[in-house]
Amino acid sequence: MASSKVLMVAEKPSIALSIASALSRGQMSTRKGSTDVHEFDGMFRGFHAHFKVTSVIGHVFSVDFPVTYQDWKVTDPLDLFYAPIIKAESNPKAHICRHLNQEARGCGHLVLWLDCDREGENICFEVIECTGFHTRDASRRVYRARFSSVIGKDLMKAMDNLVEPNRDEALAVDARQEIDLKVGVAFTRFQTTYFQGKYGNLDSRVISYGPCQTPTLGFCVQRYLQITTFKPEKFWALRPYIIQDGYELQLEWERNKLFDVDVTIMFQKLVMEDGILEVTEISEKQESKSRPSGLNTVNLLKVASSGLGFGPQMAMQLAERLYTQGFISYPRTESTAYPSSFDFRGTLALLANNPAWANDVQGLLNNGFHKPQSGTDAGDHPPITPMLSATEDRLGKDAWRLYQYVCQHFMGTVSPDCKYVRTNVKFSIGGEFFHCTGQHVTVEGFTSVMPWLAVKEKNLPRFIKGEKIEASKVELYEGSTAPPDYLTESELISLMEKNGIGTDASIPVHINNICERNYVQVQAGRKLVPTSLGITLIRGYQCIDPDLCLPDIRSFIEQQIALVAKGQMDHIHVVLHVLQQFKQKYAYFVKQVENMDALFEAQFSPLADSGRALSKCGKCLRYMKYISMQPSRLYCGTCEEVYYLPQNGTIKLYKELSCPLDNFELLLCSMPGPEGKSFPLCPYCYNSPPFEGVDTLFGAAKTGSTGKLGKGAGMPCFLCPHPTCRHSLISQGVCACPECSGTLVLDPVSAPKWRLDCNMCNCLVFLPQGAHRISTTEERCPDCDSKLLEVDFNKKTTPLEDGATLYVGCIICDELLHSLVEMKHGKSFSRRTSSRGRGRGTGRGRGRGSGKRIDPKMSFRDF
Repeated sequence: MASSKVLMVAEKPSIALSIASALSRGQMSTRKGSTDVHEFDGMFRGFHAHFKVTSVIGHVFSVDFPVTYQDWKVTDPLDLFYAPIIKAESNPKAHICRHLNQEARGCGHLVLWLDCDREGENICFEVIECTGFHTRDASRRVYRARFSSVIGKDLMKAMDNLVEPNRDEALAVDARQEIDLKVGVAFTRFQTTYFQGKYGNLDSRVISYGPCQTPTLGFCVQRYLQITTFKPEKFWALRPYIIQDGYELQLEWERNKLFDVDVTIMFQKLVMEDGILEVTEISEKQESKSRPSGLNTVNLLKVASSGLGFGPQMAMQLAERLYTQGFISYPRTESTAYPSSFDFRGTLALLANNPAWANDVQGLLNNGFHKPQSGTDAGDHPPITPMLSATEDRLGKDAWRLYQYVCQHFMGTVSPDCKYVRTNVKFSIGGEFFHCTGQHVTVEGFTSVMPWLAVKEKNLPRFIKGEKIEASKVELYEGSTAPPDYLTESELISLMEKNGIGTDASIPVHINNICERNYVQVQAGRKLVPTSLGITLIRGYQCIDPDLCLPDIRSFIEQQIALVAKGQMDHIHVVLHVLQQFKQKYAYFVKQVENMDALFEAQFSPLADSGRALSKCGKCLRYMKYISMQPSRLYCGTCEEVYYLPQNGTIKLYKELSCPLDNFELLLCSMPGPEGKSFPLCPYCYNSPPFEGVDTLFGAAKTGSTGKLGKGAGMPCFLCPHPTCRHSLISQGVCACPECSGTLVLDPVSAPKWRLDCNMCNCLVFLPQGAHRISTTEERCPDCDSKLLEVDFNKKTTPLEDGATLYVGCIICDELLHSLVEMKHGKSFSRRTSSRGRGRGTGRGRGRGSGKRIDPKMSFRDF
């Protein structure tokens, strides 16, 4: 019966395994699929049931524009604001949607174990659609499991308390995705197209705009401008010194500092003429430093950056790994308040045997722990807490340091407050007043497990009220006011949280984006220093429409999205309202873009003045200039055309050969690394592929709608199906790649270490080394359909009999050649056995050496 089968879907394979292991008590079977499927029998809502537990890998779908809106040259970015959007599989090769549909057949119940946040709720409904449970069928039921950790007892509790998925939270994510896609892509396409074709030293592949990303950059540039426009001002202060009980002590002036040197000197003379300080008041006050509230995501990211030296992106990756392995609770939470039912003693007990803090934990268990400070309950997840004990050897250095902080923070929340005595002694001399302050800790409290927050001890000598002490010297201190420092990541995270920019899940992404787009650079101390491009962009927005880089609009959008999540606002209304606002701003920005362009002109060099002459244009036969700054490209000054090139590779002229299709001189691109591929390409074909159905590879600078590499650009010669060009895939391709759906192509410049490179993946096959020449022939192997290679061996090292050097054969079926090939970064080739697979050559001989074996998955002609 359908009702006896239950499909359960988690967000990651590791969590699916944890769920299945806990619910089946380890009595399960596992089979392979797009993701693993764990099966077992048990009870479900009072009935016997067969369970299948599998997973997705994050979002099943991503939003994008239809193909008709993908071409940058055809589509006006203004049209994107009301263009339709489609949801397509995020990773089509993983076949997750098909996998879920197949596993759901015959199942009467679907239990969703996605992460318990808005994104997880959105994925719930993606899974519901893939499994077919979205259709109205009373016999099929959908349930939602809510959990904060993947340890057994929490998973069992979630299974006993299943709820319904929250469509409002899912729609809130849909709203944000559509707004960010349409606004971001419209501005990004216009800016990139407008500026990249004008300036040669514009060091950016895509000049992107984002409703969250740009205000984030705005904070960094605002601090930069405060620094560069700051005018230091001199000030002066009096610093009397006394010697008491053998110690020299500097006193602080009650006036702090003055900005008039003459007045300060006047006070100095009065003090020095008196010369005797009188103790006028001694006060002691009991102070306390409160233990921290529970740890939420934003505070974890701030500490990771300022204390551990991890960027937000890396910190979240480590936290996610610790969570999926069961060591900490769910790391995405806004709450700092623990639920009333939280088991503090149990959590401490699991840490008691860890030698790193066993004594501290035992002290809390023996002496009684304290209830944590009341924090904020955001209604999502409890604060981040340890769930299992671990060691550095088990976790690795970086993950251990983050886990260690989570444990120390938790112990700190249940430790006593830190208590200390503050002593303040006041003095008078010559009518002026001074003081000194001391601090003495009486109860270390939580600072014993969080020593970096300890109160700094400062012991004072013993003073008596009315006591008179001679000033040993009175120093006139001269200083200057200083500008603030560059924003640190920790400070930026605080500003983003305060201004409603992003969520606990997206803040690391936005910071990472402005770094990757070359808008800011992370320097020592995790300080964010904006680049010339980042500064120019923000200054440009400020002179056209400051709202574009201020946090106010995004904060308002987040507030509206929060109302959608609560079911208080219709998500379609929110999307249309926001898009209407940004459409008007976009239209105005386009009209006023010359104001921003004036700033670019002052900062960057015109394209015509950049680069060096490299290769001839196939249209005008004049030399084009090669501009190596990212994105690397060629510029023809006569035709005023820009041709983008593969990024990160070294570009040079390829033997002054020309493309037979368009007469452009060919270039040779060598990718970095000792085993980087080298391949020829035609600049024109690379930007405007002459054949349909060729996928983009190796990073053409033109991008698709979402800032990713799009189709319609980026065809090197090893993908070109031209039938007669000797550089094309047809001419240089040898056989199918055993690792992927690509083709192994002869690397034309790899001599003397001849090799084949896959035109899709990083599979390499090394051919007989030291040969004078290796080339493809027109002949094919009768057994495997691979192209035969002609090898001209070195006379001194030839493996052929009688010293012969020329040999023709198949690297798969020919016994001699096959023994001389070796694969790297791939599985092994296995040779086909055939009486006809011996090759033909001018010499005979037995091959020397052995290579890893290769097994072609398809014939070359299948590609």
